[in-house]
Amino acid sequence: MKRLTVHLLLLLPLVFLLAQLFIFEVNDPIKYIYTVSGITATVILFFSITISMIKKYINLIKFRKDIGLFGFFYALLHMVNFVIFDAQLDLGFIIEETLDKPFIYLGMLAFFIVLFMALTSTKKLFRKFSKYHRLIYIALILITIHFIMAQKTIDIDLFCYIVIIIVIGYYKLLQIIVRNNNVK
Repeated sequence: MKRLTVHLLLLLPLVFLLAQLFIFEVNDPIKYIYTVSGITATVILFFSITISMIKKYINLIKFRKDIGLFGFFYALLHMVNFVIFDAQLDLGFIIEETLDKPFIYLGMLAFFIVLFMALTSTKKLFRKFSKYHRLIYIALILITIHFIMAQKTIDIDLFCYIVIIIVIGYYKLLQIIVRNNNVK
């Protein structure tokens, strides 16, 4: 029952996105899909690394893989929006945009890191590749830079986002330092 609740909560942004696109209609559907899928993927992926920090208040450790895979799902939706709707499967356009706009390059690098993690999240492959799952921190840094560069201006919302990312990063680093000092 708890797993179903977590899945339903993680599907809410998709339901909201589809409702906005097909019922309420938005002015620029491609941009809207970028925004909702990108922000949702980012929030979910950042949340997945905070699960160990909040476990004494709410223990979601057993759902971390599911939460991470939903983060990948929204990142995949973001990438599909670029490849199919924006680039219209034009490989030349995709390569040109990637080389001309560094934020796209950074987003693609982050996507491929998250893709690797999703593909190696089965029990058997995770045992073999679990140490590489620490690449999520690099992916999250790339995602943050991608997001900031895509916005072109820093407004109060973006500034708040940056502050939250710095706070999460600080506490996660602190958690790792404490854990490493207790082990030795």
